[in-house]
Amino acid sequence: MQKIIIAIAVIFTLGSCASKKKMLALETRANEIQLQLDKARADLNDCDTRTAGLNQTLKTREDELASRGARVKELEDQVDFLKRNNNQLLDRMSDLSVISKEGAESIKRSMETMNQQGKYIQNLNSSIQRKDSLNMALVMNLKRSLQDVSDEDVQIEVKKGVVYVSLSDKMLFNSGSYTITSQAENVLSKVAKILNDYKEIEILVEGHTDNVPFRSDNLADNWDLSVKRATSVVRTLQEKYGVAPGRMIAGGRGEHLPKAGNDSKESRSANRRTEIIITPKLDQFFNLYTPQAGK
Repeated sequence: MQKIIIAIAVIFTLGSCASKKKMLALETRANEIQLQLDKARADLNDCDTRTAGLNQTLKTREDELASRGARVKELEDQVDFLKRNNNQLLDRMSDLSVISKEGAESIKRSMETMNQQGKYIQNLNSSIQRKDSLNMALVMNLKRSLQDVSDEDVQIEVKKGVVYVSLSDKMLFNSGSYTITSQAENVLSKVAKILNDYKEIEILVEGHTDNVPFRSDNLADNWDLSVKRATSVVRTLQEKYGVAPGRMIAGGRGEHLPKAGNDSKESRSANRRTEIIITPKLDQFFNLYTPQAGK
């Protein structure tokens, strides 16, 4: 009888230990699942933030397209008005018994000019839409390529029909220096890949500073520093990442084109930046607005 009691006690003890192990395993698994759930929620919030930014960019593009569409419609209305006037003139002259040869030729030339202007307006509208589509594709590709970079270090936007990539100075350079940091080279390599995918664009690199006076042994002032920083970015894009030098321009704005007032630490930090401005080739762009000779 005593042996039976001892055996039952042993079985009970073993069962209790097994239950504790199972409970510990379940708690560990629950903690792992909770960590995965927290990470998934964080990823979802980040995705929502980026989606909101892209939606805002899209709305801006739609507003600009609507404005340009209104201008094109205004020009088309002017062409229609001139055509109606010419038609009225033709109707009146048809009542005359004699139309001079010179007058008939003049009317014919006027009608041809109206038709050419109508085609020009249509081509202009198509060209503007193509440029806006290119800008949107550039913005989407740049944001996708730089999605792991902090918004404080890189900002991408479209202003006045061109794409701006604004890089913070604390990411690009050490204080008072124009030597590219290793962290910045990683960002510039991603930007360069997108630039090399779009050969028919030009790149203007502008350096900017705050208004705190600066001078060193080899730099005269903030303006000098901003130019040197822009040149460093251009040289890195060319020599390390193969961006064609003929497509790039380097310039400095110094403290003279701030994004914000220089009345706080935060605003001065926002003003210290280097901007990569991506535009269509200027000769091709201006040709869109210049009628051919004889039109």
